[in-house]
Amino acid sequence: MTGMAQKEMWTVTEVEQRVSLLIKKRFGRSLHIRHLDSGSSNGCEWEITALMNPVYDVQRFGIDFVASPRHADLLLVTGGVTRNLEEAVRKTYAATPAPKMVVAVGACACSGGIIGQTYANTAKLDDLIPVSVYIPGCPPRPQAILEGILLALEKLEERT
Repeated sequence: MTGMAQKEMWTVTEVEQRVSLLIKKRFGRSLHIRHLDSGSSNGCEWEITALMNPVYDVQRFGIDFVASPRHADLLLVTGGVTRNLEEAVRKTYAATPAPKMVVAVGACACSGGIIGQTYANTAKLDDLIPVSVYIPGCPPRPQAILEGILLALEKLEERT
């Protein structure tokens, strides 16, 4: 990932501290994330779930996952978009309040992955909605996902 200051890799503690500061500064409350699976193999979902385990425990520094896009500050999207889920992706994006931040998680969301564009797949997420941050990998590590969230928050801070 680019844009993560001058350092090649952050420690989990450094990322946590930076995320906590940006969340408190921008929102004054928790960061609410809506995860949207648009047709993945569930590899990325395992890594997102790992963010909730005691090693990362993202809730301790103000990240919560919500069930509705209407309550979300950020969309975390996994999977190459299947044709059956195209409309769901568009509606979820439309229901998310401004300022909209979208993070594409994994190779499938970023570039269509191994399947790419077929009769069943649209290919990649940014064919449908604007993407703020791309997190490559199949699947990306939880730390990379956390760094991607941090990058999205930094980009939002630059815009405002």
